[in-house]
Amino acid sequence: MQIQQLSEHLYRFEDTCNVYVIRAGTDAVLIDFGSGAVLQELPEIGVSRVTDVLMTHHHRDQGQGLPLATAAGARIWVPHAEQELFDRAEQRWLARDVANNYNTREDRFSLVTSIPIDGTFVEYVPTSYGEITVTAIPLPGHTVGSVGFLATVDGVDVAFTGDLLAGHGKVWSLAATQWSYAGPEGLAMTWLSLMDVRDRAPDVLLPSHGPVMDDPVAALEDTAARVRELLDLRNQHLGLTGRRDEPFESLSPHLLYNRSSHARSYVLLSESGKALVVDFGYDFEAGLPAGTDRAARRPWLYTVPALKRQFGVTSIDVAIPTHYHDDHVAGFELLRRVEGTEVWGPENFVDVLQRPRAYDLPCLWYDPIEVDRVVPLEQPLTWEEYEIVLHPLPGHTLYAVAIEIEVDGRRVVATGDQIDDHGRLNYVYQNRFSASDYRVTADLFERIRPDLLLTGHWGAIPCDDRLVTTLKERGRDLERLHRDLLPLDDTDFDAEGRGLWVRPYHTDIVAGQSFELEVEVRNPAPEAEEVEVALVVPDGWQVKPPRAQLELEPGEHGFTGFWLTSPAGEPDPRVVVAADLTVAHRRYGQIAEALVHVR
Repeated sequence: MQIQQLSEHLYRFEDTCNVYVIRAGTDAVLIDFGSGAVLQELPEIGVSRVTDVLMTHHHRDQGQGLPLATAAGARIWVPHAEQELFDRAEQRWLARDVANNYNTREDRFSLVTSIPIDGTFVEYVPTSYGEITVTAIPLPGHTVGSVGFLATVDGVDVAFTGDLLAGHGKVWSLAATQWSYAGPEGLAMTWLSLMDVRDRAPDVLLPSHGPVMDDPVAALEDTAARVRELLDLRNQHLGLTGRRDEPFESLSPHLLYNRSSHARSYVLLSESGKALVVDFGYDFEAGLPAGTDRAARRPWLYTVPALKRQFGVTSIDVAIPTHYHDDHVAGFELLRRVEGTEVWGPENFVDVLQRPRAYDLPCLWYDPIEVDRVVPLEQPLTWEEYEIVLHPLPGHTLYAVAIEIEVDGRRVVATGDQIDDHGRLNYVYQNRFSASDYRVTADLFERIRPDLLLTGHWGAIPCDDRLVTTLKERGRDLERLHRDLLPLDDTDFDAEGRGLWVRPYHTDIVAGQSFELEVEVRNPAPEAEEVEVALVVPDGWQVKPPRAQLELEPGEHGFTGFWLTSPAGEPDPRVVVAADLTVAHRRYGQIAEALVHVR
């Protein structure tokens, strides 16, 4: 095997994958790493040090030799969505389901041992690695989290495309594009990524497998055409071209919705050219992959160029979420980093956005979302020429708001996932649902009288007296049935069925370290009682105080704190600390827990 020189400073080494070398003096940056055999060949071209290795995706043929790169002192950079497939490989192998497995993603074609990483890519933003500047771009298809790199090398605009395509009209693997059992998700995303690279107009394509392509438009379009033919043969994603060309639909002159996102995003347009986005999760989604690990979910900004081009948007100024769920907020940090968007967080769940690991809730995004402005509820605020009011909207989740806006002569209310297009009640108990929540929803709609509801997954629906009446009836019936079915006169844990919550739910510590846990407790008794909470910890751990007592009224919530100290010694990836509840000498047991990760 020999290094092939492509231009003065650019080389290719054929290994388990193509490894590209960008030389700057005696230093080099590598795109992918293969088996690591490239290290033996670098002295031939005058390279004595590899400063950085940029990985397009996690597959073993791309990086099975990465321990050699680490030993040589190179910094390792990986796709943000796939970071845990690099630095937590052993934990991922332990967590994988292998029996009765319907997850056909090729996430098992990953490293067998962990390697330390120096960071993840900030996509869309030019970043320098030594003397080399590249821009990482999302290229989902071969894997969910795949990236490519755009760079100018020796005066030529090159695109390192990973395994997106493997030659003129070729892809490296069709099997890798099946992200769920019998699903076409990766195939559709491959087509979208191919078209995105085409629009970026590089001079040369440098794939991880296959030849260098100096006719990018033809190579990309021919590959895309074959991918579309295969999708058409499956009779799936037939409207993909139309959704790509026009991802946004006008609800009125200044109000749009993104018909290509998984959870619907809505866009409020200002006469100034600025835009306010309500929710922004998985932009242009072609079907969710199997699994819920980080490597199965990745946001991107695929429709932003169309928004700017077709509607004259000069900046995405503000983003506001209706609730905290990942499919509604996953893209917020990307908007902030790339577009300079401010995130405005409703006061009733700003802490969930900023400290997701503190909570035991479904559908949490993996990373904290920084909030630039905390928005109080039930108080009008001004953005450009609009007045906006956020109302508490418990039901689908306790941590949600209804966003009221007057636009183009109509009062519209963004409701997230509260109800669907048939007015069905979309409640989830573990989202902290209370039996009275949908009665509260109907009361709100009756009070503010919206003309249009902007729902999370079902588009915009008219709101008239009939719908409000229906919601009132269903809300009353829902509350009545829960009160009839549950033993609330004796033990009132409300509909969610819990009386204890421990925060933070996840804590990372060093062995021997002390830390605090806060316990929220509800008195489920029909009278005021003494409520006692005790933490149950592993042998060798210390907890102070050993138990705490609070006097609480019926249904009242109280808070108490505990200090815990772990023993010095071996790390433990997951320790369970349980919280035990006793009310007026009646013991309910260990009905809540928290997880401690000991390094």
